[in-house]
Amino acid sequence: MEVFEEFLGKMDNPDQRARAEEVFNWVASTFPTLVPKIAWNQPMFTDHDTFIIGFSVSKQHLAVAPERAGMIFLSDEIEKSGYDHTKLLVRIPWKSPVDFSLLKKMIEFNMVDKADCTTFWRK
Repeated sequence: MEVFEEFLGKMDNPDQRARAEEVFNWVASTFPTLVPKIAWNQPMFTDHDTFIIGFSVSKQHLAVAPERAGMIFLSDEIEKSGYDHTKLLVRIPWKSPVDFSLLKKMIEFNMVDKADCTTFWRK
């Protein structure tokens, strides 16, 4: 995905880069109406200019940020996933499998919940 090439190119670990690229491509193919973009130096996907999901990377994990409302809505499933998390993001260790069904629920929730949203972030 061209929009994320520079971001991915800065990742030193080829396995982590491949994993991040896999996740970004999965989002793009599963939700083709979402717009991939880089904002605040992070890859994210938007819908009608509103934030849907964002990602960041560290040496230990890929972080997924669905906004606080998404974290609250899916709190039980996030707990069951076993992923470490904060109030704003879920950390997927590089060596752990990606729970694509959880990721899909995060994105679907935001797309529905923010369908009439006219701002980038929820107010």
